[in-house]
Order: sequence, then C-alpha cells, then structure tokens
Amino acid sequence: MLFNRESSGDVSIKDLCEEKFKSMLIEPVSLEKLAYLIVRGGWPGNLDVSIDMCSELATGYMENVIKSDLNKLDNDFDYNEQKTKLILKSLARNESTTVSNQSILNDIIENDKDSISKNTLVKYLNALNRLFLFNNQEPFSPNIRSSLRVKQIKKRHFSDPAMACALLKLTPKKLLNDLNTMGFMFEGMVERDLSIYAQANNAKLYHYQDYKGNEIDAVIEFEDGNWCAIEIKLGLNKATEGANNLVKVCKDIINNGGKAPLFKCVIYGFGNMIYQNKDGVYIFPITALKD
Repeated sequence: MLFNRESSGDVSIKDLCEEKFKSMLIEPVSLEKLAYLIVRGGWPGNLDVSIDMCSELATGYMENVIKSDLNKLDNDFDYNEQKTKLILKSLARNESTTVSNQSILNDIIENDKDSISKNTLVKYLNALNRLFLFNNQEPFSPNIRSSLRVKQIKKRHFSDPAMACALLKLTPKKLLNDLNTMGFMFEGMVERDLSIYAQANNAKLYHYQDYKGNEIDAVIEFEDGNWCAIEIKLGLNKATEGANNLVKVCKDIINNGGKAPLFKCVIYGFGNMIYQNKDGVYIFPITALKD
C-alpha cells in the first residue's frame, strides 16, 4: 500500500461515506513517480530503494516461487519451472482484467508459442493461490429483481502489481513508454490499496460487470449491504469520462431495483485536484487517499 509519506491523507473512505469532503489543490505527483511506486511495490522494507533497484525485491520473490516455493507445497507432484513461468507471465500480461482460463491458455500459445492443458492450468493456479500470490476481485451482485444479469467472473490481480511488473521485466522507464500497460498496473495498485482500506472498514472489495456492457472498476461493499462505486483512471484528464460512466451505470442499477451507492468517486494517478463535480462524484488522486 502507499504509506504516509506518499499519501497526503486528505480523503478517507469513512469520511466519504459520511459526506465529509473538502475540495482543494494538493502537490501533484508526476507520472515518473507513479511508475516508480508501481514497480517498487508496497513492501515496507522496500520503501527507500532507488529507482534503478526498485524491481529487485519483486524479481527475487517471483524467482523463488518459480524455482523452489511451489514444489515445497506438494511432495507428490513435481511442478515444472517452465510451465509455472508461462502461467505467471500470462497472468502478468492480464493484470486487472477478467480474463478466463481459456484466454490464458490462448495467450500462452500466442505470446510464448507453447501450450498447456486445461487440467494442468487449473492444478497450477490452485497451487499458486495457496502461496497467496493473488488477490482477485470477486464480482459484485446488487440486489436486483429484474432481467439485468451480472457476470460472475473475477478480476485477476497479483497481491501486488510489482509482481506482474517483475515477471514482465518492466522498469519504471518501460512503463512510461507503454501507458496502456501502465494503466492496468496502476489500476492493480489502486485496487491493492482499496482492498486494504476496505478491510479496515469491515468491508470487501469487488468489481461490477453486467451483460448490458456496464462496468465499475471497484465496488466496496459493507456488512450492512451499503456500497460505494469507484472508477480508476491514470490521469486527471480522464476523470470526467470515469465520472460519466459511474453516473450512467449506477442509474441503470437503481432503475433495475438496486440500492443507490453511498458515494461515487473517481481515483486518478497524476494531477493535483480534489473536488466534487456537478453530478456529486468525488474526484481525487490515489496519493490523497487513506482508510
């Protein structure tokens, strides 16, 4: 997660639920700093590492998983290093997406010119999950008594997007040269933090997709059934697009019998504005958020 020196703490999930919010300008975070934070990861022991060395911890961790940790799980099965690497690299390429198992198999063939059976994939994924490598988002299902059908597929995440970056040998400089990939990794970083903040509020993090094409990047659901809708954008310049989507999707959910969210917000990466727009959507950078 982002730590005190990386977040101003001007916005909190709890305060937003209680409609406590103050518009302001804050110190902007550069795109370069965001790339560094993504590749560095959220390990407390890695906070002061230089930009040139920021991927070393995650790289070493994933190498240990591939070469030794996985085989320590099961004395009756010998996990193949190459197959493990192929699967993990495919998951890294699909960080922050709802890719299916079949799509992972197709991705391996397309990108690595190799193949793995469905049964092998499932066995390896189950074993890797026992190592707590993943923090997938389950689908959110609002209480809707209508024909609005919700997709029941989870969004794939490593426990930290730095793991995905390490598997793909992504440095901060490489991320800056591929903003599309950086966008997915940034979403993974934000949802990593939101998962932690949700737990601090006795809540859980989900995502929303339905068969009408509606999507919400992140949903925080509380124990009483109340929920919050969150869109994630790399830059402030995309905040209006994200806010408009939230208004549209939430209206559709409400019109089909669902409960209105406690709040709607767009969390972005680089920019310096904390404000509420005309539709009541809160807009702020991840570096302003606390639990």
